[in-house]
Amino acid sequence: MAQGHAIAHREPIMRLDTAARGFIAGFAATLVFHQGMLTLLHGLGVAPQAAFAMQATQPFGVPQVWSLAFWGGLWGILFVWVVGHLPQGALYWIDAVIFGALAPTLVAWFVVAPLKGMPLGNGWHAAGIATALLVNGAWGFGTALFMRLGHAHLAEA
Repeated sequence: MAQGHAIAHREPIMRLDTAARGFIAGFAATLVFHQGMLTLLHGLGVAPQAAFAMQATQPFGVPQVWSLAFWGGLWGILFVWVVGHLPQGALYWIDAVIFGALAPTLVAWFVVAPLKGMPLGNGWHAAGIATALLVNGAWGFGTALFMRLGHAHLAEA
């Protein structure tokens, strides 16, 4: 005798419009805040690489800045999900900077660098550590700001 199975309806982990807003916020934050901080650090002589690098990346030949912005957008989706589950208010900004400084940096050091045949932590140079934490922390702040500005704009509409 066949038994009927009710299809369980589960809420999605994240709505598509929220994911899209996260992607856009992370993409824009890469171009404005991440690259802005890199410009500042390069100007101070801390970071050897200049911002807005146009060197082609592998395997598709996309300019590095656009590749970074794309990955910043993907990180923005994760950002929305993680930070959205944390306390809001003043802690929102602290959480955003901490998430930005740590999550992408740790993945770059312990996953991306070895995949590219580079040493863990890109060699653990003080200037490189500071640069990674500061540019990615700035990205986290920028993503949080763009998410808040986008939310306020949608609330007004």
